[in-house]
Amino acid sequence: MPHYQLYIANKNYSSWSLRPWLLLSELGIAFDETLVPFNARGSSFEAYRAFSPTGKVPCLVDGDITVWDSLAITEYLAERHAGVWPADVVARAWARSASAEMHAGFAALRSRCPMSCGMRIKPHAINGDLKRDIDRNDELWNDGLRRFGGPYLAGAAFSAVDAFFAPVAFRFQSYGLPMSDDATGYAMRLLSRPAMVSWYKAALHEPWREPAHDAEVLAAGSLIADLRRETRTLT
Repeated sequence: MPHYQLYIANKNYSSWSLRPWLLLSELGIAFDETLVPFNARGSSFEAYRAFSPTGKVPCLVDGDITVWDSLAITEYLAERHAGVWPADVVARAWARSASAEMHAGFAALRSRCPMSCGMRIKPHAINGDLKRDIDRNDELWNDGLRRFGGPYLAGAAFSAVDAFFAPVAFRFQSYGLPMSDDATGYAMRLLSRPAMVSWYKAALHEPWREPAHDAEVLAAGSLIADLRRETRTLT
């Protein structure tokens, strides 16, 4: 059996880390987690270079094999484990396309609504590129749910495409993003998944706050609440 080591960053902030962590957890694939927190400048390039060629997370180590980038990790796991992608060829093609679109796109949603699991923000405005990203996300979710019957994007079972959109569910919760009823229901289903609940609780109890990430979140709108425990700031 493979012995996976998954390197991630702060659960409160790191949407990229969430994806493979959630996929492994929901599919019951055993792995060891190593969390290397961001430093005070919002990155830890030199620390991450010790295990990741790019100096970024997530990074999966399987013995002598190192796999970096969330999409590459997903495909590596799909070669070794059932259920990463849907078994049906049509659903699998759709799921891969939707995941690739999320992986490469949605720049306004990422930059104007940075992930912070524990903060609640009222956005200054939802218009322009941000509104287009939210509308496209809504369209994608509804398309998958209608095509494949739900309750997940590519059918009855949780798969990689759900993991790729999981950070949007946290953004929906943090920023109150406007979505259709069906998309809202799907976001709530994701947030209620056991592994998502586990990630969220851990995010609220992390002993670090990173000023650069928090500043990006606060620039997006007005702070309604900060649900994280009282913590120390990274230096």
